[in-house]
Amino acid sequence: MNGPEVKAVLSKVDTEQYATPSNVWRLRTDAWEYLGYAAKQLPGMADAANGARTVEKGLKEEVGRQLRFLEAVETYWAVPGKAHVLELRTRLREGDYAAALTMIETVTRGFARFRHELDDKLVEPDPHAEALDAAGLAIADRRPRFEVLVVDDVSATVREEFIAEMTGQRRETDAFIYQVNVVPSLEDALIAVLLNPTIQACIVRPGFTVPARQRPSDDLRRYLDGVVDPGVASQTPRQRILTMADKLKKLRPELDLYLVADVSIEDLAGAANRRFARLFRREESMELHLSLLAGVAARYQTPFFDAVQQHSRKPAAVFHALPISRGGSVVNSRWIKDMGEFYGMNLLHAETSATSGGLDSLLDPRSTIRDAQVLAARAFGARRSYFVTNGTSTANKIVHQSILAPGDVVIADRNCHKSHHYALMLAGAQVAYVDAYPLNEYSFYGAVPLKALKGMLLDYRRAGRLDEVKMITLTNCTFDGIVYDVERVMAECLAIKPDLVFLWDEAWFAFAGFHPIYRRRTAMAAAAALEESFRDPEYAARAEAQRASLFDPVTGEPADDEVWLATRLLPDPRIARLRVYATQSTHKTLTALRQGSMIHVYDQDFSHLNEVTFKAAYMTHTSTSPNYQILASLDIGRRQAVLEGYELVQRQAYLAQSVAQAVARHPLLKKYFRVLSTCDLIPAEYRQTDRPMPLRDGIAAMDEAWRTDEFVMDPSRLTLHIGNTGVDGDTFKHQYLMDLHGIQVNKTSRNTVLFMTNIGTSRSAVAYLIDVLVKLAEHFDAEREDMSPAALGARKARVAELVSSPPPLPDFSRFAQRFRSGEDTVDGDLRTAYFTTYKTEKCGYLMPRELADRVRAGEEIVSAGFVTPYPPGFPILVPGQVVTEEILSFMEALDTREIHGFDAALGYRIINEEPDPALGV
Repeated sequence: MNGPEVKAVLSKVDTEQYATPSNVWRLRTDAWEYLGYAAKQLPGMADAANGARTVEKGLKEEVGRQLRFLEAVETYWAVPGKAHVLELRTRLREGDYAAALTMIETVTRGFARFRHELDDKLVEPDPHAEALDAAGLAIADRRPRFEVLVVDDVSATVREEFIAEMTGQRRETDAFIYQVNVVPSLEDALIAVLLNPTIQACIVRPGFTVPARQRPSDDLRRYLDGVVDPGVASQTPRQRILTMADKLKKLRPELDLYLVADVSIEDLAGAANRRFARLFRREESMELHLSLLAGVAARYQTPFFDAVQQHSRKPAAVFHALPISRGGSVVNSRWIKDMGEFYGMNLLHAETSATSGGLDSLLDPRSTIRDAQVLAARAFGARRSYFVTNGTSTANKIVHQSILAPGDVVIADRNCHKSHHYALMLAGAQVAYVDAYPLNEYSFYGAVPLKALKGMLLDYRRAGRLDEVKMITLTNCTFDGIVYDVERVMAECLAIKPDLVFLWDEAWFAFAGFHPIYRRRTAMAAAAALEESFRDPEYAARAEAQRASLFDPVTGEPADDEVWLATRLLPDPRIARLRVYATQSTHKTLTALRQGSMIHVYDQDFSHLNEVTFKAAYMTHTSTSPNYQILASLDIGRRQAVLEGYELVQRQAYLAQSVAQAVARHPLLKKYFRVLSTCDLIPAEYRQTDRPMPLRDGIAAMDEAWRTDEFVMDPSRLTLHIGNTGVDGDTFKHQYLMDLHGIQVNKTSRNTVLFMTNIGTSRSAVAYLIDVLVKLAEHFDAEREDMSPAALGARKARVAELVSSPPPLPDFSRFAQRFRSGEDTVDGDLRTAYFTTYKTEKCGYLMPRELADRVRAGEEIVSAGFVTPYPPGFPILVPGQVVTEEILSFMEALDTREIHGFDAALGYRIINEEPDPALGV
């Protein structure tokens, strides 16, 4: 790669922004790559002409900038570490470029070992160089490696002695290899665990200080100011140790913490046992070494994946009902040998069932599946976790059926996944649909405002039916990336009804538990935070004081609903119960085979209120022949998440932001495309902050938004507005992205395309996407130049149509009176309406024009089924719902070829007559 090519790829490093966790991994890699390029170029410039000497001067200046950046950031890495950078600076200053290049390449080879951007390397390692990394370890050694952070303010001599002592404990038989780094202060430790995702354990020693030794970036300084209380500096050593542990665990709960002290460790044991894995005296280095390895080994273990591997290696003779087991029906076939060649024999050898023996049963787990689910619960912060092998659609049905009885009222987002609607129908629940705020310009919904949820609960209280409301079901985050303030939603709703059950559909949010800012808006983390708050006497006192202001002291009657709606409510911790469920599509955002999902439970009343019914529902919807490969992939996906999830999640978010910035800055791209921002997708009334893309402005800005705003945007998702191309979303997806360039996307709307980065997204893939968008923009430019005036006028009209707002998204109208429970509340009986359609004589079809005429004439027309256009992908009509003019106008304006529940030849299916009472529940 020549100089201009390198300059095109590498952006210059702003040393003031070196410590932004979202992009430091890229800046660090790029800096080392640039130094490698420079070390190869500089030797040939020594005797060059004046013009080349000018280039040499500029190159050396950039080398100086990169070295300053690396001196700062490598402080927080054990390998290569700051000392390596200082030695490199000396070699470059002395003009010993050969030695400098060797030092650089040991680092870049180490990056390859740690899997840093293998597909994006700019410098190829010398094939004749010794295969060692910057730590002096053989690249060929395939044992997983990690770093250990020690927090203690010690001299350089003591530091090196401790590192040498721990290094001396290594054995060839160790399953893992680690390197040790030492930082002096609490703030330096927090910076290190934010910047360095390879840290898997922290050793705290009492001598640490509080402020960072070197000045953090402005962004990190603002973040630390919000995390570190100024009073920490005046705490006793014991208090400071506990504060340190709490801060580290809040940022990276997966880390193993160890306390090493000289005296009085017994006094610390009681307070520290919930925070530290073990306490040691300083002389116990071998025990500390073994504990470090054991801690990582505990997260590394995959009980069921290991069991499947072991089973596949055992000799067996198959005499049960699985011909494919051991490859029996494949390897001896004359016609399907290519199946074995394509999938491999490991897949076939691992195929078995619980009844054949040797492996645990999903329906009655007692060993390896049970152990794998326990590890999953620990990883995701749940009290219990359950594996599901038929996707989150099945997980949703299990949870609904386990909790709901016929007649229970469920408040549900009308825009939720269809599996919820079908689950509520099967359970016989009374459904009270609540609408998300509309984004009419883009033809999809946002999320449900908290005020709407509180208002509906208050409606039921006013109607004397609050006791019937059992559950609230919401999607977090939405397909389009809108994230709720989960803790606030649950707190304020529990203040109105303290025994509510919450089901959070986190199908697209399984990764969120492995990043400190994302995590706080997950169901499990929010439940844990509320439980901690409920134990706080100060919180209880504030809740009691608030309740005194919300109820008449004489009559005990609640204040007006408007007062409740305007107040940020606190639940009464004496009576509020945390009953929280989350369903996650592990296969969508973490590593798992298709249909691999999990149910996470944080239900304080599970054992005595729901365990029996949950098991029955699980039996109802779970196959007796689950796919063991799916289960094993859930186990291995959990291992990856706890060991490298933080690194992968922050990388996917940054890569998405890099696409957004490219679109905003490129003159041709911004002519046709625009990435919709937080300000576009979340109305100002739901935000206290006003940054269009908080992560772009740094971790402090993202943290502020995610702490304060009612809704935030997942920065790893990009909604690209394409209206100026004159091409609708569905055509753009299929004709331009998939067919021409092989780019796959999940979702489109009338004028948008949704791009999602994930933990598998690489910089190469992002570069390819940007390149494709540039090519498409060039295509649209060339196409316009060749158009006749008439064709150009038609194109302009099409663009105007796509950038203007269509008919508004229709809110849920109402259930027909015959399916409702009362006049004062909105819930309806989906099940009775649904099964009415089984009596075909009670149903019929109407074509859109006739249906519209009859609705305009004032006739009540009732839908017989779900009508779901893709896009936007939510049910415009459900069984028992009254059809309105607004719904039909919206359907008429839709430009989509896929509408589930609508027959183009017959029209809409409707209910003609009163339902048969015998069909009721």
